[in-house]
Amino acid sequence: MLANFLIGLREGLEAGLVVSVLVAYLVRSDRSHLLPRVWAGVGLAVAVSLGFGALLTFGPRGLTFEAQEAIGGTLSIVAVGFVTWMVFWMARAARSLSGQLRGQVDVAAEGGWFALALIAALAVGREGLETALFLWSASQVATSGAGAATPTWEPLLAALLGILVAVGIAYLLYRGAIRLNLTRFFTVTGAFLIVVAAGVLSYGVHDLQEAGILPGLNAYLFDVSAQVPAGSWYGVLLKGTLNFSPATTYLEAAAWVLYAVPTMTLFLLAARRRRTAPAPVAPAPVPSST
Repeated sequence: MLANFLIGLREGLEAGLVVSVLVAYLVRSDRSHLLPRVWAGVGLAVAVSLGFGALLTFGPRGLTFEAQEAIGGTLSIVAVGFVTWMVFWMARAARSLSGQLRGQVDVAAEGGWFALALIAALAVGREGLETALFLWSASQVATSGAGAATPTWEPLLAALLGILVAVGIAYLLYRGAIRLNLTRFFTVTGAFLIVVAAGVLSYGVHDLQEAGILPGLNAYLFDVSAQVPAGSWYGVLLKGTLNFSPATTYLEAAAWVLYAVPTMTLFLLAARRRRTAPAPVAPAPVPSST
């Protein structure tokens, strides 16, 4: 479940970076007494994210098949929208994230007890909710059609391992034990997640076809189920990494292409512009009037 591991790693590292910046800034500015507010906000964000994940998992049960497919397809498309925004935003904001957070901390530290906790909760909670929604959608894709060969806990375990690795990396970055080119990291993982998101979008379209909302359920562009069995190791590998579906309808393929090609093109062009952009010139010091 490489895709789910990568989702957990990337989203976990984003949240870990936010927490490490908040903690480091408070410690270095002699405001360690405010750290409990940060941890309270982080705890609240984790609780809300887990609750949201549970709602996604158990909420649709008891509904008709068509209703479940309609909800699943709609949420998959929403998840793709969120992850696309996240990929572009993080690639653009990686360099300035630390400065933005420090400014917010300075303002919140002068406010009430909940101000700093709210900053931590919103910053981490945004990543948590995005992770819960996208993991749920990606897990639906990874486990569909695989039968007993892919139990539902495997995608969640892969994501959990990714989050644990992210926590370890964030801690090492905080301690100064390692250095990581965040711009390059978020560019590489962002490109891979665009491919994953294209598969989630395609699967969402398939769900809406099964719900009877979209046409063409049995109009296949190709069907290689005999050559790539869903329960085979390579079928599971392709499904878990690239969300490949052996039986793909025309509408699913169109959704994949119309999303992946322009989105990847825009993302890579933006990454190239960031690499070639000249470094900002520091302003000249103002001469003393004395």
